[in-house]
Amino acid sequence: MVRQAEPDPARGVYGISVAASLVGNAPQNLRLYEARGLVAPARSEGGTRLYSENDLERLRMIGQLLENGLNLAGVDMVLDLQAANARLQGELDHRAAWRDDGGQLGESTTDERLYSTNEA
Repeated sequence: MVRQAEPDPARGVYGISVAASLVGNAPQNLRLYEARGLVAPARSEGGTRLYSENDLERLRMIGQLLENGLNLAGVDMVLDLQAANARLQGELDHRAAWRDDGGQLGESTTDERLYSTNEA
């Protein structure tokens, strides 16, 4: 039995028309979102935009935020905050896993130093 590899969700495979159709939007809106820095699709050698599954997920999120009344500047801020939150959560998870594996951050962690200088 041949086992197929899982598709890479970051690999750009959809052209702009297909991507727009899949997310229920118009191609010109996808171009606008790219111009505003909200999405950055890959490009083929010929310059064609290639949207990935990750891009489609992001476009769906943009659509939901716009439907909820945010403008593009607000959407940009929300997406930036979500990315920062995910990065910080990853750092916390990494620290927790390290501690669970028997590692110790020591007596003077960055967090402890921050709290001790703020309390002094």
